[in-house]
Formats: sequence, C-alpha cells, structure tokens
Amino acid sequence: MRSPGGGEVCGKDIAEGELVEMDRTGKQIPDTGFGEDDSHASQAPGFTPAFSHGEGHQKGNYRVAVIGGDGIGPEVVNAALEVVDACGVKLDTYAYDLGAAHYLATGEVLPDEVLEELRSFDAIMLGAVGPPVGSTDVPDGLLERGLLLRLRFDLDLYVNLRPFIGTPGSLAEGYDMIVVRENTEGPYAGEGGWLRKGTVHEVATQGSVNTRFGVERCVRAAFDMALRRGDGKDTKSPKVTLVHKTNVLTYAGDLWKRTFEQVAADYPQVERNYSHVDAACIYLVEDPGRFDVIVTDNLFGDILTDLAGALFGGIGVAASANLNLARTGPSLFEPVHGAAHDIAGTGRANPVAAIRSAAMMLDYLGEEEAATRINDAVSEYLADLVGNGSSVSVSANDKPATTQPATIADTTREIAGRVKSQSQ
Repeated sequence: MRSPGGGEVCGKDIAEGELVEMDRTGKQIPDTGFGEDDSHASQAPGFTPAFSHGEGHQKGNYRVAVIGGDGIGPEVVNAALEVVDACGVKLDTYAYDLGAAHYLATGEVLPDEVLEELRSFDAIMLGAVGPPVGSTDVPDGLLERGLLLRLRFDLDLYVNLRPFIGTPGSLAEGYDMIVVRENTEGPYAGEGGWLRKGTVHEVATQGSVNTRFGVERCVRAAFDMALRRGDGKDTKSPKVTLVHKTNVLTYAGDLWKRTFEQVAADYPQVERNYSHVDAACIYLVEDPGRFDVIVTDNLFGDILTDLAGALFGGIGVAASANLNLARTGPSLFEPVHGAAHDIAGTGRANPVAAIRSAAMMLDYLGEEEAATRINDAVSEYLADLVGNGSSVSVSANDKPATTQPATIADTTREIAGRVKSQSQ
C-alpha cells in the first residue's frame, strides 16, 4: 500500500502550545498561534502566507504522504516534489496507491488502516483521482465521498484555502484574492435520503448542515488571513466578503451572517462586506478587484473557486490546501484540476498548480522562505512563457494559444532552475 520515497524516516517533536480550544468531541486542542501577532518574511507579489506555525514548530525533515492518484496525478506531484527538492527542503515521502485504478484492482477506496497511518504525517500531497471522463467502471461519487470527503471529514480539514493570482493574459491579470471555503459541513456532510426510490412518487432530500462551531472557525480563519494580506499591502485595506444566499437560505444564511458580524467585531481593522452568491459570480467576472478574501460555505465555495480558476488563468495553475489549522493532524495539498487521462503520459500536463500547492505546503510547514522562492519562480516563469508565445495545458480539449506548448519536463526544469538560482 505504501512505499518509502525519501529514505529513512526522520520524525520531529512538536511541542504543544497552550490548550485553549475545543474540538467537535469536546476535547481540548492546541492553540495554533493563528492570531493577529504572527509575523512572516516578505513575500512575492500576489502571494501572502496564510498560516501560523505555533510556538512548538520546528523546522527540519518532514514526513509527507504522497497520493499520486490517477491520470496525470503522479506526473504533476513528482514535478512538484522535484521543485521542492530544488529548494533544499528535506522531505521524507511515502507513496500511497489510492484512486480509481487502485479501487478497480482491489475494491478498496480508503482502508481504515491507511487512514490511521495518514494521521501520523506532517502533510499529505495529492495529485488527482478519478477514472477517465465517461467511464462507468467506478460508481459515481464513490471516490469523492469515500476518499476525498472522508479525508476532509476524518482529518478535520475544515478550511479549503484557494489563492488566486491573475496570470499574464488572463481575464483577471493583475488581481489576486483568496477564497476561504468551509470544508466539512454544508450539503457535503451527507444529510438526506430517499423515500420510494425508483418509483414515480420518489422523494429525495439533501440537507445542508451548518454548525456555529464550524462556521465560526472558518470565518475567524478568513479574518486572520485578511490581516496577513493587509500587512503586506500598502494601498489596499484588508477586506473579508461573506458570500451566501441569505435572502433564500434563511436558516443557514442567518447563522452565517450573524456569526460573520460577531467575529468581525474582533477585527476592527478589517473591512467587511456581504454579497449574494449569484451577484458574487457577476462581480468576479466584471470586477475581480473588489474582492480580497472571500469566505463562504462548502457548496458556494466549490462553485466560486472553479469560476475564479477560469478567470485567473485556468485550472492548470490553481492550487489548493485542505487545512486542519488546529494541527491535530496533517493538512492536505492538491492542485484543483482532475486526472486528465486524455493527456496522461504525453508530457503535456501542466504541473504549475501542483507546484504552487507544494509551495502552500512548505509555507504551512514553516518553510516560508522556500515557499516564496517557488512562487517567485512560478510567477516569473509564467510571465516569460506568455511573453515568448508558449503555453501549457491540462487537457487534450484545451486549445493553447500556440502550437508549441511547454512540456511538463520543460516547465519543471525551468521552475526548479529558477528556484536554485535564487539561492546563489
């Protein structure tokens, strides 16, 4: 099920901080240090750190579980790890064979013993999972619920963080923002069922589960991240926009709105705003600069971030982090795109989203300087790529701007080389 990828495992002791917060079971969890007083090294334009590391955090060798998955997943993850290696950060990696191919071969999705092993890692890096488009070999939703959502729920990855930086030539060029999406509740919690299924009188319900605990910790994380972004900007005050549909979803929306206003009172230096989700979609297209930090629920966040991905340069450059900010277990980092079986093995996959996700992982682990170097290198590379008339793609259905797309090897080599040159 797993294979060592980084030599001998070197663990590290993490000292506990003061116990001040309660988890869902009523147990106390360590303080993450996730507050206003965190300081960070200077960052590349458009990249602002989102994490704090607690007083007990120690730099060194990191144990990282690697789930390459299906299609181009292993390719882009390997590229990302190559760039991390260029930074000089030591990772002890362990490969886990999970995804559609593994399910078809074994009938397993995420065995309990594997989930327990994953809890012991510092971080998890995931490529992409899923069968080829149109395949019916894997039941619909099996991997989503049995693997991806189970990891989010069981590891309490309660924030899905997606930063967006407008790449040269994109519809949102020159803009940057982040979306803080609640990641363990809402319609994805699985509340619902059928009556008289398969008959003409069938009834299906799908509830949205929203708790004060879950909403507040997500909203508070958004305000903390806005403060950090504000610290790095001279011309733009930090702002958090709640996106929901309070005029129709009057119960869940009311909980989100009340919690948002109450938390906002603790952050007087952060501007706050509200937008209905349908209006937010229009604003993203017409005026992406009006947003700094968006905080929203699980479903709306899923939709908004796909739209933002298209506007800010495509899913091939969109990174994400599934965060347990309480650090009671590992966080998971993955590119937004899918498995793209149509180009697997052709060298046409774009590794930028995976590389940016790896940079988020390094920042989370406390390697802010290395994360900055990677993001600088990626930004410079993308600017040069557009200037040279080249392109990268994720799917065979993409239509690059030229007939000379960069290969995954080209992209990885260029970015890794730029990272190394920064240290010389």
